[in-house]
Amino acid sequence: MGLPPVTIEAELGPSQIEMTFAPTAGLDVADQAILARTTIRHIARRNGFQASFMSRPQIDHESFPSGWHLHQSLVASNDSTRSSLFAPTDSTMLMSDLGRQYVAGLLRHAAAACLLTTPTVTGYKRYRPRAITPDRVSWSREHRGAMLRVIGGQGDPATRVENRVGDPAANPYLMVASQILSGLDGIKNRLTPPPPTESPYEPEGGELLPRTLGEAIDHFDTSAMFRNTLGDTIVDYLVTLKRSEWNRFNTTVTDWEQREYFDLF
Repeated sequence: MGLPPVTIEAELGPSQIEMTFAPTAGLDVADQAILARTTIRHIARRNGFQASFMSRPQIDHESFPSGWHLHQSLVASNDSTRSSLFAPTDSTMLMSDLGRQYVAGLLRHAAAACLLTTPTVTGYKRYRPRAITPDRVSWSREHRGAMLRVIGGQGDPATRVENRVGDPAANPYLMVASQILSGLDGIKNRLTPPPPTESPYEPEGGELLPRTLGEAIDHFDTSAMFRNTLGDTIVDYLVTLKRSEWNRFNTTVTDWEQREYFDLF
């Protein structure tokens, strides 16, 4: 089927499975994500099961939610070795200057990009401290609680940055686009990231990620970068679509509200 899985293993939640795929070019990543999701759901249904890519389904309140961790690097188009341009030449540096600029772009536009990386109401219930998920706009070396985790270093041709913010239900094309546009904006403007943190859940770790889909919509709606790159037509369309979804959620009485208040008052 053209899918290059590297690992398939059981995760921490009930019937939760993690899959990793071999690195490939941006558009191919999105194509493979669509194919994998569709195939898994169809095969599961054919065998009497339900496979879901919902970030935090109503299965076990204490279980770990699902995320989409997108690894990213840049390579020179004329380099047959496909070595990462993020690898530093100095062992004291976490990344090359180019890599740091790319990271700075991801950090600057993280809140606005959330509408594309986490486009569901439920996805924001995943952002919890100390749950191996990010809840702040931060970057770090190898810390799985940070939004951006740098893997590799001097001499490592696979040096890359892993963005751990994504929702498995995200549109792969929009998610990948949000990362490329944000990172390239950092390179274009030679942005400098703040120092990496080893305390991603503390206030000094960075600004909080959007807490709700509504907050993410507002950030995306007012993002000059996304309006300049995606265009007003696409931004306005997505904002209108998602505001409708958010409004439908806010006017729906949930099971929690019924249990909390019905017998109490």
